[in-house]
Amino acid sequence: MRVKTFGLLGVLVVAIVGIQLFALSGQEAGAQPGKPSTPAQPGKRVYISADIEGISGVTGAEQTSAAGAEYARGRRLMTEDVNAAIRGALDGGATDILVNDSHGSMRNILPEELSRPARLISHSFKPDGMMEGLDETFDAVILVGYHAKADSPVGLFAHTGSGVVRDVQINGRSVGEGGMNTLVAAWYGVPVVMVTGDDVAVAQVKEVAAEARGVVVKRALNQRAAELRPLAEAREDIQRTAREAVAGARRFAPRRTGPYRWTVSFRSSLIPEVAAAIPCVERPSPDTLSFSAESMPAGYRMFRVLYRYINPD
Repeated sequence: MRVKTFGLLGVLVVAIVGIQLFALSGQEAGAQPGKPSTPAQPGKRVYISADIEGISGVTGAEQTSAAGAEYARGRRLMTEDVNAAIRGALDGGATDILVNDSHGSMRNILPEELSRPARLISHSFKPDGMMEGLDETFDAVILVGYHAKADSPVGLFAHTGSGVVRDVQINGRSVGEGGMNTLVAAWYGVPVVMVTGDDVAVAQVKEVAAEARGVVVKRALNQRAAELRPLAEAREDIQRTAREAVAGARRFAPRRTGPYRWTVSFRSSLIPEVAAAIPCVERPSPDTLSFSAESMPAGYRMFRVLYRYINPD
């Protein structure tokens, strides 16, 4: 038994030495002898939330929904702007990218044309809506194709949530979708590093996401007309800015300053009349609902229920 054991040990030693020699002989060409290889640096996780109204080249409602004659064009324009952001994020050090389709049906981005290695969240049935899938493991958020908030006198397709909402205030501050989404990201300690859209939308988001870089892809003339930048130029700007924004992204301590007091004004009293039956919801005036939430994500989910899933018709 002892002789057989020693024999087996000898075989194992020879095998181990052989494997080590083989590994050394297989070093990549150009490696310098005597110097250890540089360990790979961990990449950044980037989250992209994409709407359609602020996309390069989009100016009409017929481009933004499946019922429109130019919807196919709108989808392609949206996908191309998102791809520009993906390319830039990769250039800036991203190794994992999650894209959340955040407009209407949330099935607008063409998956067959989405750049690798980005993954896509598709369909509107999701509790966290425009920020579905975001958590504290991400390093940066990019908002692509965003629009001005409801009742902005100038701002292409200005609205918040949907056409039923007139205004949203969180702790007394009026915000649009970009502002709300920035506060959700801040809850997780993830910075919004970039936003694209028309000039009004970019300025409004930067009021909340002060450090975000903005890419203005068109200038709003009013709520329906805009002056468009050349598409190739706009996408080059998106890619360049995304690269710089992701490369400089720095997480911060989660900003959790609850409770969050939400006040939502509607264009009619119908939804507030129905929603007043929810125990945690108050109705301070016929067209207004208020509620409090300890966390920003929880408040965001409640807001989504109120404007999207209550149908008094």
